[in-house]
Amino acid sequence: MPKVKTHSSAKKRFKVTGSGKVKRFQARTSHLMRKKTKKAKLRLRDSALVSKADEKRIKVLLGLK
Repeated sequence: MPKVKTHSSAKKRFKVTGSGKVKRFQARTSHLMRKKTKKAKLRLRDSALVSKADEKRIKVLLGLK
């Protein structure tokens, strides 16, 4: 059986936490920032967790399952 390759774009976008959850970056941060309030931009800085529904798919892309 060959080795499972990690999906290159997935490894750049997601990180797995110590407890096994998957972290992601917030969307809507790359452009059109001048329209957003300071408060909105501040909230977009923090990372978020991937939803339970998508977590299994992303772990497969990362070669963890």
